Amino acid sequence: MKQQRAAQSTSTGVFSVNDFCLWADIGRTAVYAELKSGRLTAKKFGRRTIIPKIESERWLDSLPSQRQF
Repeated sequence: MKQQRAAQSTSTGVFSVNDFCLWADIGRTAVYAELKSGRLTAKKFGRRTIIPKIESERWLDSLPSQRQF
């Protein structure tokens, strides 16, 4: 159910904060920390905070790769 909702958001081109959390598998606190640091960009539409899909993908690509041990 949660994955289906996140998939629906990607078809619109934007995520709500909750949907971004599901997509990225991180918590709201981490999302707001990423926004505050400037590593993730969001837009405001009235009271809603929305994260464009393209920004989500840019953020994911900017994360360091896991080193193999």
